[in-house]
Amino acid sequence: MPWYAKIGWLLYTLVVCEKPDAARRIAQALGDPKETRPSGISVFDVTCGGLQYKVCTALGHLYGLADSTKNRSVYPVLDLEWTPVAKNPRAASAIKIISDLARDAAVFVHACDYDQEGEVIGHSILQYACGGKYEKALRAKFSTLTDEEIRKSFASLETPSRGLAEAGRSRHVLDFIYGVNLSRALARSLKTASRYRNLSIGRVQGPTLAFAVDRELEIRLHVPNPYWKIAAQFEKNNQTFSAQYEKPEIETLAEARSIVSACAGRDGTVSDVADSKAVLRPPTPFNIGDLQREVYRLFKLGPGYTLAIAEKLYLKALISYPRTSSQKLPPSIGYGKIISGISKIGTYGQLAWLLLSKGRLAPNEGRITDPAHPAIYPTGVAPRHKLSGLEFKVYDLIVKRFLATFGDPAVSRQTDVTIDVNGHIFKAERTAPVYEGWMIFYKPYVRLEQRELPELHIGGLVKNLGVEMEEKFTQPPYRYNQASLLAKMEQEQIGTKATRADMIATLFKRNYITSGRGGIEVTDLGFAVIDSMKAFVPAIVSTNLTRSMEEQLEKVEQGSADGVSVIEQAVDKLVESLAAFMEKEVDIGARIGDAAFADSAQAATIGPCPVCKKGQLRMIRSHKTKKRFVGCSNYSGGCKATAPLPQKGLIRVAGKACLQCGWPIVGIIFARRAKQWKICINMQCPARKK
Repeated sequence: MPWYAKIGWLLYTLVVCEKPDAARRIAQALGDPKETRPSGISVFDVTCGGLQYKVCTALGHLYGLADSTKNRSVYPVLDLEWTPVAKNPRAASAIKIISDLARDAAVFVHACDYDQEGEVIGHSILQYACGGKYEKALRAKFSTLTDEEIRKSFASLETPSRGLAEAGRSRHVLDFIYGVNLSRALARSLKTASRYRNLSIGRVQGPTLAFAVDRELEIRLHVPNPYWKIAAQFEKNNQTFSAQYEKPEIETLAEARSIVSACAGRDGTVSDVADSKAVLRPPTPFNIGDLQREVYRLFKLGPGYTLAIAEKLYLKALISYPRTSSQKLPPSIGYGKIISGISKIGTYGQLAWLLLSKGRLAPNEGRITDPAHPAIYPTGVAPRHKLSGLEFKVYDLIVKRFLATFGDPAVSRQTDVTIDVNGHIFKAERTAPVYEGWMIFYKPYVRLEQRELPELHIGGLVKNLGVEMEEKFTQPPYRYNQASLLAKMEQEQIGTKATRADMIATLFKRNYITSGRGGIEVTDLGFAVIDSMKAFVPAIVSTNLTRSMEEQLEKVEQGSADGVSVIEQAVDKLVESLAAFMEKEVDIGARIGDAAFADSAQAATIGPCPVCKKGQLRMIRSHKTKKRFVGCSNYSGGCKATAPLPQKGLIRVAGKACLQCGWPIVGIIFARRAKQWKICINMQCPARKK
């Protein structure tokens, strides 16, 4: 029995959780909770094992960093303080409630998400709202919100991870001092050009935008070179098949014509037939990056949107904690128990029993580990309520990926055929599935490729139906999409698994990048920002600098480096960059100013007014409500044309009028999704009413 169980029934344990849904699940797992809602903030009273608990919620971050000068025009800013989050109107109520509960608490349990962000949230509350209780608190660690795992974690509470908290707090300091100082420097440089625009840049944002700019430059500077491909059509036993010339690219037209001419009208001879077996190992379990990329490939959902859905599934106790970089599933999670639970859910029964009947269960794991959490896996708990369409898609993908990792390797048979036509070699191949293995568990998200060929033997003749050449041109690299840009960030080791998607969303929000048909396109403003940074303060967009900071923060988490020293070194580099920035701010303002002004002017003008026929419909933000809407520039002339706008998302001018009513059409881009929605802004439009 814990020592605090002997104190008496009047004292209780205060449990600090990160989100309301997590607090409710933890309270329900511990017993039969009674909920009260002082000031609208849920508090759960519950008794478990003779102990009394009060489970409260933090509503996310209640404390954040602030500039102690309180003057947004000042930079550099290096004197920071942790203060209640001003933008959250409920933060003050939550802090007061937690502070009141802390006075009579005998024990404190930190039960926020077990990662850097969660540790910082709990640390701030225990230190500031609870009167310096972090060091004395106990830590509940869990990777799922199932009743069993919650009870197990409360039965074996640990001490908080000081290294995790220090690394998280140090990361917040670095992000704040780089973001606020560089952003203010940008704003002041614009003022020198008599321009104003809300721009930002930071230690991760800068390199990420630079990746997109560099790729865009590669595309724009690409010079297409011609080449020719040659293919032949053959017939054997009344079955037609295609074969490719052995040289994939013919560099000159003369050579291509020579080959076609030499092969014209000549039948082919099979000179070689080689059989081989291809073994495809099962996939590794999802970490958050793998999940975000797979969801984008299949459903075209942005990484941030995928993470938001995964977090909902976690809070419903359907999957494990999603913010993990691990590709490993330890036996301690109980493979058989989870698969047995899955067998009772929906249509997964047959797939689950196929695995349970094979005996030994061993997942195919990847190489990446995460000390805090395993790879993402389904808990085996059935959903209590029907999932939304997108929630089910992501859940189904996670379940089937988990099952597939336990499957046998898939096997296919490949036959490579070589055909000689007058001394010129053509290649054809047959691919046939032999054993589906793990792929049966991952349908419809994967399938074995199948290519047919007639039965061919060495020395056999095939009828030549024609040889053709096709002119092609070398292609530039593909533009990044949201998933591949996130993968680039992972590869270059900048940002974290928890922040990369939000960073990409910020680039959309600032209108540095936009979604095009071929992927992410960089705007003129994005180009101008990166061009000026590379010209005058290249350290700001340096991948090496950001990666070095990430490595140092990892050492802080492991306890082999001191957070204060890491921050001091980073501040020294920042001060050097800011000095260069101040020296060149007029030049920077000149480079960015025109692009920022042109971009904001374009965004403000929606199109001609269909009511008065004289003014322009412009996007306006109310000084009183801060909400945006459309109004006519001819308002002083008596035109009262107005229309509402969505309050979230990036507004893009489509340059088209509605065929039904003549009002302008706009595109709405939500940063978490790649798709652009096009709508008529007229609320009275006949098409809208339909």
